[in-house]
Amino acid sequence: MLIRQATVINPDSSFHGKVVDLLVEDGVIKDMAPQLSVTGHEIIEAEGLHISNGWVDVFADYREPGYEQKETIATGLAAAAAGGFTDVLLAPNASPVIDSKATVQFALQRAAGKAVNLHPLGAVSRNIEGKTLAEMLDMRAQGAIAFTDGWKPVQNTNLLLKALEYVKAFDGLIVQIPIDSALAAGGLMHEGERSTRLGMPGIPALAETLMVHRDIELVRYTGSRLHITGISAAASVALIRAAKQQGVEVTCSVTPYHLALNDEALTTYSSLYKVLPPLRSEEDRQALIEGLKDGTIDCIASHHRPQDWDAKNKEFEYAGEGMNIQEMTFPILWESVGEAVGLERLIDALSAAPRSIFGLSAAGIEKGQAASFTLFTTNGERVYEQKDMKSMGLNNPFLGKPLKGRVVGIFNNNKAVNS
Repeated sequence: MLIRQATVINPDSSFHGKVVDLLVEDGVIKDMAPQLSVTGHEIIEAEGLHISNGWVDVFADYREPGYEQKETIATGLAAAAAGGFTDVLLAPNASPVIDSKATVQFALQRAAGKAVNLHPLGAVSRNIEGKTLAEMLDMRAQGAIAFTDGWKPVQNTNLLLKALEYVKAFDGLIVQIPIDSALAAGGLMHEGERSTRLGMPGIPALAETLMVHRDIELVRYTGSRLHITGISAAASVALIRAAKQQGVEVTCSVTPYHLALNDEALTTYSSLYKVLPPLRSEEDRQALIEGLKDGTIDCIASHHRPQDWDAKNKEFEYAGEGMNIQEMTFPILWESVGEAVGLERLIDALSAAPRSIFGLSAAGIEKGQAASFTLFTTNGERVYEQKDMKSMGLNNPFLGKPLKGRVVGIFNNNKAVNS
């Protein structure tokens, strides 16, 4: 493969910021130069082409086993590759739950041989019931990269305290979605002026910030590590910023849809916008953008949660939650916050930052390194249609809308995937 005239986005590379040709042979970057003259290779080129280390999605749900009518690991990884991801952290909310070494092994076996690396997240509690700790050390030994109860975050304070103490022994990491289920119970959207006007029960920002505050204090007490994923409120950004300044080992991620949308989207009553945590106010959205820009928010998590037709085409109250947007993550980000955040910070949030947090290696964009990278362009627009999607999910409000930029492809595990 010969990649023509790509701008390198990799601060650790001697070619960072430069436009180069890259020659890839046998899974290795054989040569890099302003121009290369070789023949007999597949040519990859695009206007405004960029290359970076492979992107990491720190939270996605592929629904297998148990919900294969919504998504399988195979279709999910195909969507990830189309979205520019070389690594995906898999939520444990399957049936059976990923809460044992056997279920971790199952997920890894289903992903074997794919271009995208799958990293299972093991459950914190057995069967994600929030009562007793799962065998986290066993799961860690089999390949679980971190631990979370996923869409059902740990509510029991004592159990989370024990989990943080337990994983500290092997420098493990707990991942929490910030939702106090008691305060969020019955809510359908962000509690505020619009929820009142629309007559829909609201989920107050307090349901998130109370959980963020509690979890930060538990990390401060234990000296352990925590990653909060899917933050949506301005107050959460402020709490995490202050905790970091005080040396607390807390990191966080935000979804593309919380950066791109606010609760105004709910005025259509479309269940495509039903997510948890909910879309919040424009003030909250702007705080998220500023938090991503200044590094308070470390990285991006798609929270890819595919739903089938039956789950979304019903009354809003009963519709399934989540969006199926993994393969559109970059254009959504570039369209909505690219100018405000800047390309380098955006790519850092997709690659270097999550690799550092979760201990994933990065070969780097350098001659002689193993080839593992994402190719993308910031130029032009693309309109995605359902027929273009690799995912089985049907819950995507961005379909049919023009979005700036696109993923050109990935190269990983000696496999090329063109988008």
